[in-house]
Amino acid sequence: MSSPPDEDPRDKLRRLLASEDETLPDLPLPDEEPGGSPSDDTIASVISSLGEEDEKTPAPPEQTPTPDTPMPALDKDNMPLPRRVDEIDTGATRVTPAAYNSIPSRPVDTHQSVNKVPLQPAGSRPVTTQVPARSRIPFWKGSGGCLLRIFIIFLFGLVGLALLGGSIALYQYYSIARTLPSVSDLRERASQFETTRILDRNGNILYEIIDPNAGRRTYVPLDRISPYIVAATIATEDKEFYNHPGFDLWAIVRALWENYRTEGQGGGASTITQQLARNLLLSPEERVQRTYTRKAREIILAAEITRRYTKDEILELYLNENYYGNMAYGIQAASETYFGKTADQLTLAESAFLAGLPQSPSIYDIYTNPEDTLMRHQQVLVLMFQLSLDQICIPVSNSDNPICVSATDATNAANEIKNYPFRPPNIEIHYPHWVTFVRGQLEEMYDPQTIYRSGFTIYTTLDPNLQEVAQRIVAERVAAMIANNAHNGALLAMKPSTGEIMAMVGSADFYNEAIDGQVNMATSNTRQPGSSIKPITYVAAFEKGWTASTLIWDVPSEFPPSGDPN
Repeated sequence: MSSPPDEDPRDKLRRLLASEDETLPDLPLPDEEPGGSPSDDTIASVISSLGEEDEKTPAPPEQTPTPDTPMPALDKDNMPLPRRVDEIDTGATRVTPAAYNSIPSRPVDTHQSVNKVPLQPAGSRPVTTQVPARSRIPFWKGSGGCLLRIFIIFLFGLVGLALLGGSIALYQYYSIARTLPSVSDLRERASQFETTRILDRNGNILYEIIDPNAGRRTYVPLDRISPYIVAATIATEDKEFYNHPGFDLWAIVRALWENYRTEGQGGGASTITQQLARNLLLSPEERVQRTYTRKAREIILAAEITRRYTKDEILELYLNENYYGNMAYGIQAASETYFGKTADQLTLAESAFLAGLPQSPSIYDIYTNPEDTLMRHQQVLVLMFQLSLDQICIPVSNSDNPICVSATDATNAANEIKNYPFRPPNIEIHYPHWVTFVRGQLEEMYDPQTIYRSGFTIYTTLDPNLQEVAQRIVAERVAAMIANNAHNGALLAMKPSTGEIMAMVGSADFYNEAIDGQVNMATSNTRQPGSSIKPITYVAAFEKGWTASTLIWDVPSEFPPSGDPN
């Protein structure tokens, strides 16, 4: 850009110097007067030199190599300062003093390379070297992004599977729930009982399992039941009774694993509420099924019962509906049958004894199987002791004081029942060994509650005429051998073509305690026939034409089932 032709040279120089003063305020102009303006002599000399430059064209300066390029001057933040140039460009952009203000420090970008240079003397000419920054790869495009995408896909798949599984479970729940009976009439169902009868082959009644409403059964509320029997029942049947919603999820998972590991021989993990639902709301046929559908129906019913009834109501129904053996239905009848007292007077030892009976009343019978029954009593005491340790005493809802069982208490209770003089119940029964045998067979097929509540009519193969003859023969032969120290005997008569049992005599006298008459010698595992069976075996061989010198090969042999005509 050129200046106007009529402009005074002095004004032009002053304007240029003023521009330079704004650019470099800290560099004083040589020969500057104290007032801050250049002298006239200085201006004149500069004008003269400018005129000489206009008359001649300056030759380009020779390029001389510099050994070292001076580094730029740095400020206090180690940043390069603007450098002064030798040329004077009147049309250049004017830089204000604000450009020389201090710049606040900025964080160093770790992704860019910064060359650190040493400080240079103030008079040197700075030169900067710029290094290009490294390119950054976005995280989602690298290896980390690949893992993130895989994780997101897996998470969406997991959520999808959870939604699918929840939908299937919800559908199955409503499919099962709409076929279940109502739990609103639970108390009315608890009073519907029918007598199960056991008959001989001619239709004569051998024994009646009496309807509890007409037999030994008295309903009592929970506040008239001993806290010891509540604690013993909870420790034996359902440790988390007061905490779960009617079913114990962890116990079910554990039972599934045990059944898988033992090929179906594990337990069922049924809570007190599930047992009550099964006994009162399911049909007799469904109660004995070992299927997942039946278990699911039982769990849903138990959850619904827990929602509609309190824990005390459930426990009260359970204790009054249990069968404790020897015609005792409910805890009140059991207390009177075995100990001659009411349910609120039961001690720790007596409560532990009764709590172990409902699992299998025909097996745990103190009159016919005292060893196993006493062993069961000790198992219940151990369970109570363990639960008392785990929970720091067993809380019960019908008492403000929890039940605490120490090792000494458990030992004393076991000895108390071991020495207790149980009195046999006075029950009218025909052929008691046979009836007890049939009841044991039934309990292998059905649970006790089904047998004693469903009104079954059981037809057996027993011939009453042969039974009377068998009992008379055993009694006569034992009496004839008393001098030879023979005090007991047994007899079993079967029909070989069908395998039917026609007569069974378990002992010479069922009610004779001196010979353990209630023990069935015909079926006891500890009473083998021994050598008495050898003559029968020899007779069968002689009938086939064998002699004492007949050679029998020791090889595996298969024999057809008994009673199979083929």
